[in-house]
Amino acid sequence: MKKFILALILSVGFSQANAQVDVITKHSGEVVNGKVIRVEEYVVVFKYDGEDAENSIGKYAIEKVVYGKSGRVEEMTEKIVISGEADWEKVVILEEKSYIAGLKKGGEVRGKTGLINFQTGNTGDKKAQKKLKMDAAKLGCPFVLLTADKTTVGANSNALGGTQAIKTGVAYKY
Repeated sequence: MKKFILALILSVGFSQANAQVDVITKHSGEVVNGKVIRVEEYVVVFKYDGEDAENSIGKYAIEKVVYGKSGRVEEMTEKIVISGEADWEKVVILEEKSYIAGLKKGGEVRGKTGLINFQTGNTGDKKAQKKLKMDAAKLGCPFVLLTADKTTVGANSNALGGTQAIKTGVAYKY
């Protein structure tokens, strides 16, 4: 009987200790136990359970956070499902490296307009962006970290003097 009571006391003590831990659930299914320090616009800063070093995960990688102390659930982002190239419009272009924390690299992607492009700069930019997103969607990646965005004009672009928009990036998935 004494062993039973001792086991009960220990299990209640461990339950209460674990109740103080915040649980971060990522879209990949991975669960992170720790203490959320702060929630910023695009990043969640936390400490792993039992550690003092601060870490961060981009909100795009997080489904929800369950706060251990209060039990409150904070939904972060909806999961973006890319089934193929047809889902290119769902692809999100990111410009800050910190936003990809917690995501996995899928591959390099590129979008550019043709060599003979007599469109306005804005139209060429949109076409290059569409091609970039389509390239990422082919890889099944809902995110692209933009690494280069340039437009060449005149003789620098091609022999006919048109413009060419070129966007490059790295695709990421959950």
